Amino acid sequence: MFSTYIYALAIFLFFGEKTDSLDFQNGPEQSQLVKPNLVFILADQWRAQEMGYAGNSQIKTPNLDKFAQESLIFEHTVATLPVCAPWRASFLTGQYPLTHGIFYNDKPLPNEALTLGEIYKSEGYQTGYIGKWHLNGHQRGEDPFSGRDKPIPAERRQGFDYWKVREVSHNYNNSFYFDENDQRHVWPGYDVFPQTDSAISFMAKNKEKPFALILSYGPPHDPYFSAPAEFKALYDAKTLKLRPNVPIEFQDSARNVLAGYYAHASAIDHAFGKLLQALDDLGLKDNTLLVFTSEHGDMLMSKGVLKKQRPWDESILVPMLMRFPAGLGTQSRVIQNPIGTPDLLPTFLGLSGIKIPSQVEGKDFSQDLIQGKDIDNEASLILLPVPFHEWQFSNGGREYRGIRTKRYTYVRDLKGPWLLYDNESDPYQLKNLVDKKEVTNLQKELENLLKAKLKERKDEFMPADYYMTKWNYLYDRTDSIRPQDYLMRNRFP
Repeated sequence: MFSTYIYALAIFLFFGEKTDSLDFQNGPEQSQLVKPNLVFILADQWRAQEMGYAGNSQIKTPNLDKFAQESLIFEHTVATLPVCAPWRASFLTGQYPLTHGIFYNDKPLPNEALTLGEIYKSEGYQTGYIGKWHLNGHQRGEDPFSGRDKPIPAERRQGFDYWKVREVSHNYNNSFYFDENDQRHVWPGYDVFPQTDSAISFMAKNKEKPFALILSYGPPHDPYFSAPAEFKALYDAKTLKLRPNVPIEFQDSARNVLAGYYAHASAIDHAFGKLLQALDDLGLKDNTLLVFTSEHGDMLMSKGVLKKQRPWDESILVPMLMRFPAGLGTQSRVIQNPIGTPDLLPTFLGLSGIKIPSQVEGKDFSQDLIQGKDIDNEASLILLPVPFHEWQFSNGGREYRGIRTKRYTYVRDLKGPWLLYDNESDPYQLKNLVDKKEVTNLQKELENLLKAKLKERKDEFMPADYYMTKWNYLYDRTDSIRPQDYLMRNRFP
């Protein structure tokens, strides 16, 4: 704890309370601080509820559970737009989707975007990225999935130099990547394991200088049944308990899916344990900001559906653990107030003592964390400007804007208030309270809070076609365009 105090005092004395005013280029005092490393581990489609430390007694995540014992545990980490590419763009830029323009998968993040890799690199960090990228996209008029197996050009790597990346793959047992020279290589076996070995190698080579590394796994994203046999053997589908919001007609298939999903999760946990040990062995534990999270959840047959995009907790809430012994100590504590995707980058920069660029829209909560407080955030925005793929219009998809507070979920679609849940008394979101007389005042409060969030973002909440036209995007070949008379048949604010 003494080292925590010294680090916090140094941040306060040298930089003041507002980290957006600091500049590492000025002042002799800066040389007295050791820049912390950043290691960011990203799982794909791992929902918050599926962790041993979170109270799930049937999933086996011993390494993450142990890690939680010396980490900050964020109970309400909100995927602002719960789908792959939009989450990644918001994380790397600290911006909201209607600013950077990635609100639909397989669209290219503009080269002009200022990202985590570029910011840390400008501060003298060695930068590395391993695994799934999903931000190169494709050009207008090309097949929408044509870019998924192509190398990402050097000028499109957003400041990351060490590079073992594939745009997108969910074939985890026959997976390849491209290196810095666009040479194609095959990951041997289940790709989570050699990707972790590559991350350990990167850390070992750069242990004498600060580095920022992102390790982006593909699982537990479907296909659900492709984890290694030894991890599949850990679970018997017949014995698994389901969330009460899984309809009875889907329960058999849900148990089978859950068993495969858990197997992927346990395989990642095994790899994570190896990475933790490597940080210890390399002497990097104390001065490394190590984060484990996911980009969105998976409904896993809750409410009778799979995957993401939807505004329910199984889709929007993800696990997040953060350990930084030199800056935050190693006493575990729970952060209950919500944190949104754009808030991650500025908070990491604040903890790293790096000036936060003006382009970043998320909030920096580093001072709250250093001072041992909960973060000062009443609600996080959730949004879906354009529904697509598994939740396209013809499959019931709809545009929405909403907020997730520590206790409540409130969501509007284009016709008006849609969902209101008290997640404290109704954790499985079985009772929609919207427009109920007993919550009239509460709904007004949440409506005003949502309106304030949208005003701050200059978000007019328009129909999907407005944003597709504005950004010159085409719907993918598998998606449906809304019926022409839809706007005539529905009222909008």
